[in-house]
Amino acid sequence: MTPDSPREHPIVFLVDVDNTLLDNDRIREDIQSHLGERYGAEARERYWAIQEQLFVDLGYRDYLGALQHYRDERPEHIELLAMSSWLVDFPFAERLYPHALDVLLHLGRFGPTVILSDGDVVFQPRKVERSGIAAAVDGRVLIYIHKEKSLADVERRHPAERYVLVDDKPRILAAVKQHWGARVTTVLPRQGQFAQDAAHGDEASADLVVERIGDILSFDLPALTGGRSTPSPRKATA
Repeated sequence: MTPDSPREHPIVFLVDVDNTLLDNDRIREDIQSHLGERYGAEARERYWAIQEQLFVDLGYRDYLGALQHYRDERPEHIELLAMSSWLVDFPFAERLYPHALDVLLHLGRFGPTVILSDGDVVFQPRKVERSGIAAAVDGRVLIYIHKEKSLADVERRHPAERYVLVDDKPRILAAVKQHWGARVTTVLPRQGQFAQDAAHGDEASADLVVERIGDILSFDLPALTGGRSTPSPRKATA
């Protein structure tokens, strides 16, 4: 290890954002509702069609990129430009799942906690900052285009003997498990469309399955790393 290399930790926790800490399904509903009320059903439907195609092409939601594509198609619809300000000023903290920030603090008792997310270069960092997530992990935030393809960089920045990954997407858990094998414990919160959709993978990719992110508050370190569980007295409440 060189003098400038990060110190290796016994364990590092990697936590996803969308539908893991933030209720991204509700955020999507908020955006669709605002589009329809402010700009009409036609604009809403066309914007969302562009959004869905970008999701297929990119692998993540690019809300601001969809606005640019919409503008390219309909340059005279300048009213929709105000949507960009509405998006970046969205009250993301109101869409945190119950106890989401408490879970980050709970995991931080055992080792460094790092946000590991996919997303664009503007909206996703804004989401993580305005929701309070970045502050809860002391600014340790990694946002990639495809995080499952960037695990070597994750390990370079946050070396650890062992990792725990919390993510709502079974396909991501499977890819990370394939890469790190027994060095990673994968945790699936059964929240949001991807955790519930069999087309995106099954629960076999998860070492641990919880119904809600707040349920992690009841796990101690052995439970989180696949050892014998001794439940914590702290319990998540609705």
